[in-house]
Amino acid sequence: MLEQFTLTVPQNVHCGNGTLEKLPEILRQKKAKNVAIIVDKTVSTLDVYKKLNNKLEADFNIQQFTDVPPEPTEDQVKKVADNVMEFDTEIIVAIGGGSVMDAAKFVSVMLTNPEFYVDLTDKEKITNKPIPLICIPTSAGTGSEATPNAIILIPEKQVKVGVVHNYFLPTDVILDPLMTRSLPKSVTAATGLDAFCHCIETYISKKTNPFARLFGLEGIKLISKYLRRAYDNPNDMEAREKMAIAAFYGGVAITSSSTVAIHALSYPLGGTYHIAHGISNAILLPYVMEYNMDAIEDSIPDLCSAMGLDTEGLNIKEKGELLVKEIFALCRYVNIPESVIQYGVKPEDLDRLAISASEVRRLLDQNPKEMSIQDIKSIYIQLL
Repeated sequence: MLEQFTLTVPQNVHCGNGTLEKLPEILRQKKAKNVAIIVDKTVSTLDVYKKLNNKLEADFNIQQFTDVPPEPTEDQVKKVADNVMEFDTEIIVAIGGGSVMDAAKFVSVMLTNPEFYVDLTDKEKITNKPIPLICIPTSAGTGSEATPNAIILIPEKQVKVGVVHNYFLPTDVILDPLMTRSLPKSVTAATGLDAFCHCIETYISKKTNPFARLFGLEGIKLISKYLRRAYDNPNDMEAREKMAIAAFYGGVAITSSSTVAIHALSYPLGGTYHIAHGISNAILLPYVMEYNMDAIEDSIPDLCSAMGLDTEGLNIKEKGELLVKEIFALCRYVNIPESVIQYGVKPEDLDRLAISASEVRRLLDQNPKEMSIQDIKSIYIQLL
């Protein structure tokens, strides 16, 4: 019998080259005049953004905020909210990667829920509808534009925390592949594999369901085919478009399923050593998948097919080994670091990291295979 599940997605998604130009019309339809734009600082210097901003300033009261750092802390997000609160904001537009979009989600909710401002991890304090939010991703990876999830760094606990609430969902999303063309190769790689993690984790999660498997598997197909091309040639717009769609698919899959151990083990690495979210996920990806292989045998054939692997004549164990080998190859092709030592991780840190990861029950409880603290430590050891 099919278990109950819920799929919640943004109201409107505008996709394709040049769809950024639809933003003024979308704002007019919403009858908004005071528009707060939370934008990545680097993106704010690009000609495509300056051209857009000039058009918006002709018809709207625009206030621009560029003070969202990568992987922002709770205090840094509150600072952004303080600045936005000084402007009589009617709608928020987030233009950037996952950090910018997640910060904008928190801000949109804080503006209408003062009690939530006190503790951004306490979603029980979210009772009022947020300021409407439009998300325009400039990377193809986090899928934040499609999810009710937002991540924040809690320095005192040395961990990143994922907060989930339906009010974090944007009302509109603009997926314009042209906005990803200026991405550095390293960011294309890290965000692309972050999207891959979303797709494959939601597929094998205990919470998986027909929607998650549909979107997750299609995302895996697209990333397996197009990530190398996007990495090799930033001007390959077909590859950029397919990666943008795949990242969105991964986000949609998350809304009805969940990520699992890859993300759970990634959070302490990011929280303690400030390793970028996509990088830490990508480093962990093949090792966690290898650990899970004997618990996901029913999924292995479809995953191999999605990655375009020839498995004729192979038994299920051999198919699983080939799948892990291909995941390693994809990570190596796009030059994902093979060790976390370069980020300052030491062997004596692993016990503390394993304990911290073991506390991310929201995700570990959905992993297809139980993980003890020693199991987690064993995976971390392989990263040294």
